[in-house]
Amino acid sequence: MSSRLEGKVALITGAAQGIGKETALLFAKEGAVVFLSDINSSLGETAAKEIRKNATYLDLDVTKEDHWLAACDTILKKHQKLDILVNNAGITGFLEVFGPQDPENASLKDWRSVHAVNSDGVFLGCKYAIKTMKKNGGSIINMSSRSGIVGIPGAAAYAASKAAVRNHTKTVALYCCENNYSIRCNSIHPAAIYTPMWDAMLGSGEQKTKTLEMIEEGIPMKKMGTAEDVAYAALYLASEESKYVTGIELTIDGGILAGASSSPKKGSKLITHHFYRHKFTD
Repeated sequence: MSSRLEGKVALITGAAQGIGKETALLFAKEGAVVFLSDINSSLGETAAKEIRKNATYLDLDVTKEDHWLAACDTILKKHQKLDILVNNAGITGFLEVFGPQDPENASLKDWRSVHAVNSDGVFLGCKYAIKTMKKNGGSIINMSSRSGIVGIPGAAAYAASKAAVRNHTKTVALYCCENNYSIRCNSIHPAAIYTPMWDAMLGSGEQKTKTLEMIEEGIPMKKMGTAEDVAYAALYLASEESKYVTGIELTIDGGILAGASSSPKKGSKLITHHFYRHKFTD
C-alpha cells in the first residue's frame, strides 16, 4: 500500500456506488481520511463500512446549500481542514424516469431537475470548498463527461449541465489563482465506463454479451473502462503529483474523443445511453 494521499482529508459526493465508491476506496488505500456522501444512506453507510478505516458517511443532497454547510462544518470539527473535494454526484434524467430528454420535447421541470444536481451541485461544492480550503489549499475535482464536450441530441439537459461543469471548473481554477489561493480545480470526462448501474439496461445472457460487444466495437481501445480507471485519474489530480495542474479536462474514454468528428447517429436509446453518460449514484 502506498501513501500518495497520506494526511489528506477528502469529501466525495455520490459515493454510495460506482465511480464515487471506487474513488473513495482508492483514496482510503492511499492514506486519506475519506468522507463519503450521497442521498442513498443505506448504500452509503455500507460503502463506508467496507472501507472501514478512516471512512465516514454523510447524508448530503448536493442541491441543498444547508447540506453543504453542515457537511463542511462536520469535517472541520473532526479534522480542522478539507484537502480534496470530488464533485461526483450526478443524474442523467433517464434513470430517474423523467420524460423525453431531447431539446424539443424535454420539459422545463426535467431540465431544471438535471441541472439542479449536475450544475448547481457542482457550483455549491466549489463555493464551499473554496471557503473551506483557502487557508491551507486543496484540490477540487469536478466530474464532467464526454457529453460536456460534444452535443447529445437525446440528452440535452445532461449534456448542457456537464458542459457547465467543464466551464465552471476553469472559472474556479482562474479565480483561485487570481486570489492567491493554493486551490487547484480540474475536471474529469469519463465515457464508456462500465459500472453496476449498466446491468439493469444490458439485461443478461447472450443479449448482454452481444450488446457489450457492439458497444466495445465503437471504442478505439475495443473495451470499456472501469470505475477504477476514473478513480486513478482522480487520485492523480488529488495528489501532489499534479501540483502544477489546474483548469484542465482529463478525458477517460478509451480514445473515443480522439477521433469523434460527428454527433451520435439516431439509434436505440440503449446505445445512446451507453456512449454518452458515466456513473450516477443518486
